[in-house]
Amino acid sequence: MPNMSLNKNAMPQQDPAVRAHNFSEVALGYDEKIALDEAERCLNCKHMPCVAGCPVNIHIPEFIAKVREGDFEAAYEVIQQSSSLPAVCGRVCPQETQCESKCVRGIKGEPVGIGRLERFVADWHNEHSQKNPEKMPSNGQRVAIVGSGPSGLTCAGDLAKKGYEVTVFEALHTAGGVLVYGIPEFRLPKKIVAREVETLKALGAKIETNVVIGKTLTIDELFDMGFEAVFIGSGAGLPMFMGIPGESLSGVYSANEFLTRSNLMKAYESDPVTPIMKGGKVIVVGGGNVAMDAARTALRLGAEKVSIVYRRSMEELPARREEVEHAMEEGVEFLLLNNPTEILGYNNPDDRRDPKNGFVTGMRVIKMELGEPDERGRRRPIEIPGSEYELEADTVIISIGTSPNPLIKSTTKGLEVNRRGGIVIEEESGLTSRENVYAGGDAVTGAATVISAMGAGKLAAQSIDRELTKKRTN
Repeated sequence: MPNMSLNKNAMPQQDPAVRAHNFSEVALGYDEKIALDEAERCLNCKHMPCVAGCPVNIHIPEFIAKVREGDFEAAYEVIQQSSSLPAVCGRVCPQETQCESKCVRGIKGEPVGIGRLERFVADWHNEHSQKNPEKMPSNGQRVAIVGSGPSGLTCAGDLAKKGYEVTVFEALHTAGGVLVYGIPEFRLPKKIVAREVETLKALGAKIETNVVIGKTLTIDELFDMGFEAVFIGSGAGLPMFMGIPGESLSGVYSANEFLTRSNLMKAYESDPVTPIMKGGKVIVVGGGNVAMDAARTALRLGAEKVSIVYRRSMEELPARREEVEHAMEEGVEFLLLNNPTEILGYNNPDDRRDPKNGFVTGMRVIKMELGEPDERGRRRPIEIPGSEYELEADTVIISIGTSPNPLIKSTTKGLEVNRRGGIVIEEESGLTSRENVYAGGDAVTGAATVISAMGAGKLAAQSIDRELTKKRTN
């Protein structure tokens, strides 16, 4: 008999009072009993609307049916047919706006916990299976992948499974892209990303770190080295700032820098090589998932108080509801309908005796109200004259978005980009304006979701395979 409960099984998690002071994973995951019970909620719909909501088209009812049978390894094999990163996606994908938003059970209750079941299956496999993926015989053709984030790893994995000799070039010293530098340990343990990278290597892909494409090597030089196609999945690592006074003060960080120092360079250690903050009051500007990550990281780094300043209301806040709820539970303050106008601090070069010279001391903000919807349908925030006031702060983190780094464009002739710096592609193939050069993920769209980047990597892999197969067989 199906489980007709209107509510999905709750996710076990650390107590907020405890987790706010450690970097261990917040969500603890389903055990076998909970997973089996949740799987019984799936109606195995004939038309499978959930699959249409998944950017990589995982066969969701099929893998859940295997869970229901207790064959967790078979469930993993179903997921892996479509997704190269199931343990990652089960943790960080916004299922509530994708596959779960299409679930029939969500009409009169909560949808099936698809993401939670995907995480359970991936974790079960990682804990119990010792089987390495089979390396395919080489077909003799070489493909270069720029960037080892979700789009690059997906493209590389799909091509390696078809026998291509794939080399992934990563600018940083650790593979994983935004999965390692951008998403905190308490949401995505780095050992999980490392496991996915090792799986890619087992398929035969090579990973070259500390290689900055556009500086160490150019796209043209990759072709000179014998690569027959290139996929650019270099992400969107260029932070945006507000252009207000005080952004150059010490103690002001982009969320990218702040999270990279913590996640990748271990600024949370007792004697860090790259310290970022020591207690005090922290203000995070922005309302997306990255802002939530920065705020919650600041708490764990010992902040006395953390506040989110966002110019719209809670209804317009773009972060996942789960991340917002977790932040609130941990004590993050939300100052909604407020917008910064100036970052305050000491900055008198003639008085170097002041130990706070050049450092943040606060922020001036103005209250907002919502007007008519903008071009994206969100109500436009409008300043309320005369409503400015000041907040105390020792650290300010700006999290209002990122754009693609212009390095590749500036060193690659004929590569068309749009006004925001995103690489222009053919939507149906991922092909850029350069022959045999493909792109996808945040390098094209600007900052978006992990799963959408994976979908772009999968599309490009299909296109590359199609074109190189023609070349090989003609």
